[in-house]
Amino acid sequence: MTNTQQDSTRTDVLVLGAGFSGLAAAAMISRVGGLDYLILEQGDDVGGTWRENTYPGCACDIPSPLYSFSFRQNPDWRHLFAPQQEILQYLRDTSAELRITERIRFGTKVTGAAWDEQDASWTVDTEDGAVFRARFLVSAMGILHHASYPDLPGIENFDGPVFHSAHWDHSVDLDGKRVAVVGTGASAIQFVPAIVDRTATLALFQRTAPWIVPKFNRAFPEGEREQMRRNPIKRWYRRARLFWIHEKRARGFVSDTSKMGPTKAMASDHLRKQVRDPELRAKLTPDYEIGCKRLLISSDYYPALVKPHVDVVTAGVEEVRARSVVAADGAEYGADVLIFGTGFDAQNSLTRVPIRGRDGVALGSRWASGPEAYLGTTVAGFPNLFLLCGPNTGLGHNSQVFMIEAQVRYLIGCLRYAGRDGVLEVKGDAQDRFNRFLQGRLSSTVWQAGGCTSWYQDPVTGRNTLLWPRSTLSYWLRTRVVRRSDYLRRTAVTRAQSSVTAA
Repeated sequence: MTNTQQDSTRTDVLVLGAGFSGLAAAAMISRVGGLDYLILEQGDDVGGTWRENTYPGCACDIPSPLYSFSFRQNPDWRHLFAPQQEILQYLRDTSAELRITERIRFGTKVTGAAWDEQDASWTVDTEDGAVFRARFLVSAMGILHHASYPDLPGIENFDGPVFHSAHWDHSVDLDGKRVAVVGTGASAIQFVPAIVDRTATLALFQRTAPWIVPKFNRAFPEGEREQMRRNPIKRWYRRARLFWIHEKRARGFVSDTSKMGPTKAMASDHLRKQVRDPELRAKLTPDYEIGCKRLLISSDYYPALVKPHVDVVTAGVEEVRARSVVAADGAEYGADVLIFGTGFDAQNSLTRVPIRGRDGVALGSRWASGPEAYLGTTVAGFPNLFLLCGPNTGLGHNSQVFMIEAQVRYLIGCLRYAGRDGVLEVKGDAQDRFNRFLQGRLSSTVWQAGGCTSWYQDPVTGRNTLLWPRSTLSYWLRTRVVRRSDYLRRTAVTRAQSSVTAA
């Protein structure tokens, strides 16, 4: 046995990340029993994206009773659309209550993972020099955690604070400042209304106008929360009702875009009522089919933009100067602070940490034409590796937590099939067949045929590598049972066993 093996920490299952998907995996592994596990988390707390994103106005755009675990429903949500702090506390409480926290190594940044064929295990290296070995590796690092920064000419000359919404600098005082915001995605439509009244001026640089529908938020009064505490049937009914309200929207995204008509009418009416100025309204009117890009919800974004000290700039950024941003049409906008609301690099998020499978092949090189997996979970050439929130498991209409739970149940099925000494690997032809099905279904969806380019698509091939092209219920059905004929399973012969045999 090498020094590395002697000095490493061994476990059955190693989970990378302690956000929603990592905690779901831990909870279900604990429930079925029989396997030891550890979670490696680079941060100092659980929560993932809900720990990292602390910008003003940060909240969920899926109702909180649905954007939570089915196995730990929370009767004490205070808002239909929970703010960041409430979701983070829910995840903290879940981790503590299920005794997951004691299995997490915080402040542990993974620098690489490699499959050891002789030992039939994964070796995981960390920034502090620690080494972990596990039979099964679960990547639960998520896709929305690497901020995307635009390449703006002259940005190095800007003489003021510059930060991304995902790394909000709370030490910067925005009161009375001239603020320039680049980007109009899901984060920007939340933080712009939250800061607009503090600023002297606000210039919002918009590349593409988003479709926005009203946000029908409400507080849950104490009486309603008390009912939910006392009656689990009511909790399940509320959750199921919200699920089906969202699920019925799937058809408009994936098969019959005419079903988006009422949603488009609602969004158009919302814009018309809140923005009276025809010139500004024209700037804020999307030029692609509704749903092609992420559909956003807000009731205070448009009112923020009609304020007299706000400019919506559609000409694009030509140059950044020491105290201003110059648009492509030559107009110059004074700025003391520059904030990016430009989202995340979702396409490359799963390969930020180098993962090498059989024969040392890197996952990034295998995905040269864009990420793909079998059921978004397993990859040919990478034995005993499982991806949560992997390729084509994202949603445009319902709760991602539902998909995560379906994936984790499938993960448990794979672990059971592998058994105590098994090595499990999806067949290449099964993976290819599944992805041909995916891309065939995706070609007619609004995401591909709606006249837009989005972060859902691989920038080189144009393939949609992030979204599931059917209902969430269909994914749940496909992942209920492990189709054994799609996998190669062999009994592991470890280095230690080989040594005994040779002796």
